[in-house]
Amino acid sequence: MKKQMKTGKQVYIIEHLEPKLFDWCIFEYENISKIVGKENLWFTNLKSKNEAKKLEKFGRVFSESVRDLKLLKDNLKQACVLDPEAKKLLNTKDAKRFKYFIFGGILGDYPPRKRTKEELTKFLKNAIARNIGKEQMSTDNAVFTVARILGGKKFKEMKFKDGASIKINEFESIDLPYRYNLVRGKPFISKKVVNYLKKKKGF
Repeated sequence: MKKQMKTGKQVYIIEHLEPKLFDWCIFEYENISKIVGKENLWFTNLKSKNEAKKLEKFGRVFSESVRDLKLLKDNLKQACVLDPEAKKLLNTKDAKRFKYFIFGGILGDYPPRKRTKEELTKFLKNAIARNIGKEQMSTDNAVFTVARILGGKKFKEMKFKDGASIKINEFESIDLPYRYNLVRGKPFISKKVVNYLKKKKGF
């Protein structure tokens, strides 16, 4: 995705929820920065200066969890948590209602363990939760989907692929059980993530 999407004045907040900053996290976060722009992206819950340093070129970094972020505490009514368990679907009108869009930076388990709900939604009581479908997406695909909706694209008009297969060689492939946006007929996956998977043969 070379062309940065028009995101308005929204701030996209990625709460890093993995025990460390894995390489695949960095690749997905870099992809997110390309989608929404460094000036519109915050990373929270970074527990070391080394992790923060790796991400500061992609967005604003915070050691605090989004649950404790002073900049956000008085503005939670303007915040939307993207949670597959939320009852209501995000729609184009939400672009005017919310300023902050909060995502869990999670590789995810299959089947899902509802970590966004358990680690974010239940603690951010004054924020509003929305879903972008019930299927689990990679973090960059979730942000891409939200950015498209806020830009005026209706969810029902979008095309997705459930599951993707990364070919390692003539005989092996890695199957990813997540939902991906289709861009020019192909799943939206960072090239760096694909190369990483091929070298590591999995996460």
